[in-house]
Amino acid sequence: IDKKHVALMAIADTLKPEAKETVMLLNKIGIAVWLITGDNDKTARAISFQAGIPKENVLAHVLPQDKAIKVRELKSKQFNSGTMKQSSLVAFVGDGINDAPALAAADVGIAMGTGTDVAIESAGITLLNKDLRSVVSAFKLSRVTISIIKQNLFWAFGYNVVLIPVAMGVLYPFTGWLLNPALAAFAMAASSISVVGNSLRLKSAEL
Repeated sequence: IDKKHVALMAIADTLKPEAKETVMLLNKIGIAVWLITGDNDKTARAISFQAGIPKENVLAHVLPQDKAIKVRELKSKQFNSGTMKQSSLVAFVGDGINDAPALAAADVGIAMGTGTDVAIESAGITLLNKDLRSVVSAFKLSRVTISIIKQNLFWAFGYNVVLIPVAMGVLYPFTGWLLNPALAAFAMAASSISVVGNSLRLKSAEL
């Protein structure tokens, strides 16, 4: 006004309240967090600092079509697992149209339920809310699920390895004992019940 500045307006990206906590929780369960953004380097570093993401894990000036390329590069990185070197497994979280190629390129694409339809279609997992902490819950749930699957396979194979030979009469030449059909049916039912019962523990899993 009258050739004098009387006001200043600034626009800035703001973090979701739970963003820093989400990064901390992911690091706590052994998952390295990266930031891939099309913003300039200065903005990306400012946001990563607020979120607690190391500056060496920031990829700025990434065009939308190049996000998938960066994801593939991360997948090709090697890490030591005991005495072996393995490729990295990459999960990508996004909610926009520009994120769709990267969501499809990742080992696991995670779309926010409030995101675009294209992002949701490209992702393997869709979170039904906008709380970033749900990403941590998804990882915890997947780990518990895999653990229970392995336990179920162990018990199922155990039942079959032990009882099928018995049902076939492997003990008959030595003991003259044959498995009663009723007992065999009960054993198979018990196998299924143990697997289903163990799977129901997912309902009480702490996420």
